[in-house]
Amino acid sequence: MKWNVIRIAAVAACTLGSAAASAQSVEVMHWWTSGGEGAAIGVLKKDLESRGIQWIDMAVSGGGGEAAMTALRARAVAGNPPTSAQFLGMAVVDWANEDFLSDLTEVATKENWDRSIPPALQRFAKFKGKYVAVPVNIHRPHWLWMNARIFNDNGLRPPTTWDEFNATADKLKAKGILPLAMGGQPFQEATAWESVVLGLGGPDFYRKAVIEADPASMKSATMLKVFDQMRKLRGYVDRNFAGRDWNLATSMVIKGDAAMQLMGDWVKGELIAAKGTPGKEVLCIVAPGTQGSFLFNTDFFAMFKVGGDRRAMQLTMASAVMNPTFQETFNLAKGSIPARSDVPMDKFDACGKQSAADLKAATAANHVYGSLAHGHAQPAAMQRAYLDVITKHFNSDMSSKDAVEALAKAVVAAR
Repeated sequence: MKWNVIRIAAVAACTLGSAAASAQSVEVMHWWTSGGEGAAIGVLKKDLESRGIQWIDMAVSGGGGEAAMTALRARAVAGNPPTSAQFLGMAVVDWANEDFLSDLTEVATKENWDRSIPPALQRFAKFKGKYVAVPVNIHRPHWLWMNARIFNDNGLRPPTTWDEFNATADKLKAKGILPLAMGGQPFQEATAWESVVLGLGGPDFYRKAVIEADPASMKSATMLKVFDQMRKLRGYVDRNFAGRDWNLATSMVIKGDAAMQLMGDWVKGELIAAKGTPGKEVLCIVAPGTQGSFLFNTDFFAMFKVGGDRRAMQLTMASAVMNPTFQETFNLAKGSIPARSDVPMDKFDACGKQSAADLKAATAANHVYGSLAHGHAQPAAMQRAYLDVITKHFNSDMSSKDAVEALAKAVVAAR
């Protein structure tokens, strides 16, 4: 029944997509709809238009891309997918397994992508040894953003441990200042949760509990502490957080309506769009306790199997995305760092330079891991099992003990 509904719902959208697309165009589905994201996607649009390729925008709003993936599935099932679509890592693997994606190895070999794309990203960009997606960026989701004026006016220092974070938040709350800006969406809650897991448990615990889904780690005393800390975070958030998009929470920090936000470096795109300077009006440090490790998520553009001139446009788009100049310009606007390891960081802000340096150090220490919240740690079904428990605990009076037990059961059931 579900797929029948999706097939029927797809007809109108597919008809529109077919009418709009032409030989010298690319129809691109994505979920970059906030101010900073819109500026970043505009960079790619202008680049392709300079090459004589019309950009047909298929933007689908919704945090984390869930709505976009539903719309994309409808188009694909109906037999009329867009030319290209934005994916997160595990989604690339899923769609490649279903044989939807086009082989980009021709352009990848010609331009020697293997030399410039980090191995952690190649794991998702390649399927059975062939490139099926092109990486746009490297995001780091475990950042803590702080309103500089609030911290300076109250004599506060950026917290580097969770105990320091709690002490800082308690001081702010006592003064009537909202400590933490957040939105009640599963991906936002999971972004905070994975930062706490890494910060309290360290990289080896994160690997076991998240990447390997180790049942013993789920039931451990450390995981109990993680949910205890999440309960504290809930006490630092305002009552009206339900359904708030991440960029609106970012705006609260920029305006001084809240002191801090736990969110990825796409926050910088919003700050730049508001004519601010990352590291100045809004301070940036990695989430408490996560120093020395690097969680990442990367946006990929994958191409669907098409023929004729549309295929040529896909290869041109793939080449454009991997162009070093584009990688620099796009990521300066987006807040991320380039997916290419050979792009100079001279023009990037202090937060970006720190991210690049930390990635290099974490790679050497073998402490680079995919983000659960942002689709780089577990397949979709397993990811949902984690997120369902995380969001239920955060939005109810569920005890930490019950959350630990529920998480262990959910993960086993999802295997």
